[in-house]
Amino acid sequence: MIQKKIDVIIPAYCPGAEFEALLNRLEEQSYPVRRIIVMNTEEKFWNPCWEKEHPLVEVYHLKKTEFDHGGTRNRAAQISDGEIMVFMTQDALPADENVIRELVSALEKDPNIGAAYGRQLPSPSCSFVEAYTRSFNYPEESSVKTKKDLPVYGIKTFFCSNVCAAYKKEIYQKLGGFVKKTIFNEDMIYAGGLIRQGYGIAYAAQARVIHSHNYTCCQQFHRNFDLGVSQAQYPEIFADVPSEGEGMRLVKKTFAHLLKSGKWYLIPGFVLQSGCKYAGYLAGKRYQKLPRKLILKFTMNRSYWE
Repeated sequence: MIQKKIDVIIPAYCPGAEFEALLNRLEEQSYPVRRIIVMNTEEKFWNPCWEKEHPLVEVYHLKKTEFDHGGTRNRAAQISDGEIMVFMTQDALPADENVIRELVSALEKDPNIGAAYGRQLPSPSCSFVEAYTRSFNYPEESSVKTKKDLPVYGIKTFFCSNVCAAYKKEIYQKLGGFVKKTIFNEDMIYAGGLIRQGYGIAYAAQARVIHSHNYTCCQQFHRNFDLGVSQAQYPEIFADVPSEGEGMRLVKKTFAHLLKSGKWYLIPGFVLQSGCKYAGYLAGKRYQKLPRKLILKFTMNRSYWE
């Protein structure tokens, strides 16, 4: 079988040891990567040794004011001439040498599949609740979602994460790529358009990366505020597919899991964190009614508004 040209694209900001580990794992992949395109914010935080030690790396520096979740990735996509583009974040670590192979395999199963995303596993330091959230959002079974799944999965039909996701360049260009300016959520905005245009999204459960965060309640509020803003700004994608139902399903299943596991003492903290998520999301959905001063307090991404 003729191998596709694969470019990996990674936005980076203050990359450290985890980034070095990511580069090493990418070089060890069983399906070869042709280029690793790094969109690095602020050159002063970049270690020039990475280019010398990792010949696949091409770095493009930009100022913090130039960074945008959609626009920066879209700029990298224009630099890439790969047939398949794999987007990753600097803190996602491939669990083995087959991540790229599994993503490509998922994409190639059907010419109508435009994107494939991998499974995110909890890191050793991940909290009990967050580890369960990973298993809820990233189950063991692979799947393909299309427009016909909207009545069943709702907002989950659009789920796709640029922590580790692959895109067919031809379809990406046809649909116009990621939005040029967005506060957050560029992957789901594109995935929503992909689904509505009749394409499919594959979830490749065997393309596994280690990636998780232990967010505080305040961080969850800020993050979900920006999520709500992104959905409010693209009503043509999200207006008729509310996400509250999926959120409630996660809350109920996590609650049951905590009781079943004998971790009942984690329930108060989980309830508080869930409340912060929902409050942030609702505020973000209604951001146009909020004063600018409040928006700047609520957002995770102040530079977007400045």
